[in-house]
Amino acid sequence: MDNLLEKLPAYVERLKAIKETIITNIVLIGQKPSPTFKEKARIKAFMERLSEFQVDECTTDGYRNPIGIIRGQSPTKPPIFLIAHLDSLFDKDIDHNYVVKKSTITGAGIMDNAIGVGVLVSLPEIFRHLELEFESDIVLAGVIQSMGKGNLRGIRHLLKTWATPIRGAICIEGGFLGRLSYYSQGMIRGEIECNLAHRTSWDRKFKPNAILILNEVINQILELRLPQKPRARIVIGKIGGGFKHGLIANNATLGFEIQSDSDQMVKTIYNDTKDIITGVGHEYGVDMKLKTISNASAARLKYNHPLVKGSAEIMKKLGLNPTSEPSVSELSIFLSRQIPAVTIGITTGDNIQQEDAVMEIEPMFTGIAQLVGIVEAIDSGICDEERMA
Repeated sequence: MDNLLEKLPAYVERLKAIKETIITNIVLIGQKPSPTFKEKARIKAFMERLSEFQVDECTTDGYRNPIGIIRGQSPTKPPIFLIAHLDSLFDKDIDHNYVVKKSTITGAGIMDNAIGVGVLVSLPEIFRHLELEFESDIVLAGVIQSMGKGNLRGIRHLLKTWATPIRGAICIEGGFLGRLSYYSQGMIRGEIECNLAHRTSWDRKFKPNAILILNEVINQILELRLPQKPRARIVIGKIGGGFKHGLIANNATLGFEIQSDSDQMVKTIYNDTKDIITGVGHEYGVDMKLKTISNASAARLKYNHPLVKGSAEIMKKLGLNPTSEPSVSELSIFLSRQIPAVTIGITTGDNIQQEDAVMEIEPMFTGIAQLVGIVEAIDSGICDEERMA
C-alpha cells in the first residue's frame, strides 16, 4: 500500500496531459439528453467511445447496460466493477449545450452524472497513459434506469445476471470530491395523489382544496414520533397541484422519502404513513392514492473494512478530507449482495441538480487519481480476505 500511496501525487500531474480527451468525453456524453428510460443516445455514445479506445470487449447485457471490459493478466482473479449511472434528471426539452471555459464546464446534468460517465469511459485511455495493468478484469459499466422511478433497475439486472464473483466495486459520481460512501440507508420513496374529481355535487358545496388536504397529510406525518436509534427521518421533497390562481385545486401530488438505518423501521413508518393517507381520505371524502416510486435496503461496510480504510488513506494522501454519508444509489445493490464497494466523487462544483450546474476542472485530476488508486488497491487484494464485515 505504501508504494501505491507514493505514486498518487504524480498521477495528478500526469493526468493533465490528457485533459482534452477527458473533457471531450464529458461534454460528448453530457450533451446527449438521457432522462430515465430514454438513455439510448447516451448508450450509443458510451459504446462508441469504448470501441475507439479499443477495450478488449464492448457489449451490452440483456437489459441494454453498456459494458466495456479490459482484460487482466490473471484469469483466476474475479473482476473489479467500475460503475456510473447513465440517466439524468433532464429531458430533451432542456438545453444540453455545455459552456466550456478555462476552469469550469457549465450545463444541465454535468455534475449528475456527465462527469462520472465521461471519466468512466476515459479510463481505458487513462490506464494506458499511466502505463497501468491489472491482475483482474476491469469491467466498465454505464448503468441505465437508476434514478427515481428507474429504481436502480439497470444495476439490479446487471448483478443478478453476472455469472462470476466480483472482487470489489467503485460507484463513480460527479460530486463531490472528498465523498466516501460505504453504507446505504433503507429507503422508500413514495408519491401521494389527492383527487377531488369524484366528489358528488352535494359534497362540492364544502369546496375542499387538494393542496390543503395534502397539507393536513404533511401535518400528521410531522407528528409521527421517530426514533433516534435506529435513526430515521421522513423528507418531504416536492409538492404540486392546481390549475390557476383563482381556482380551488382539484388535484395535487406530494413526493416524500422515508430513510432509516433499519429496513424494518422504514416499513413501519411507511405503514404509519399509509394509515394517515387512508384516514385523511375518509375524513375529507376524497380519492387518495399512495404509490411507491423506488426502494433500497440498508447495508454497510464497517469503517475498519480494508476497502474503506484503504480508500480513506488514498484520499488523505491526495490532500482530501474523506466525508462519509449514506448512499441509496448503486452502492446499496452491491452491498446488499455482499460485494465490497464504495462511492466516490470526482470534482467540486455548484448547482448540482440544476440546469446551470457547474463543475470545476482542476480538482477533477485529483478525483481521477483517487479513483485509479482505489482500483489499484482492490487489484492488490485489499478486498480478498475480508469480503463484508
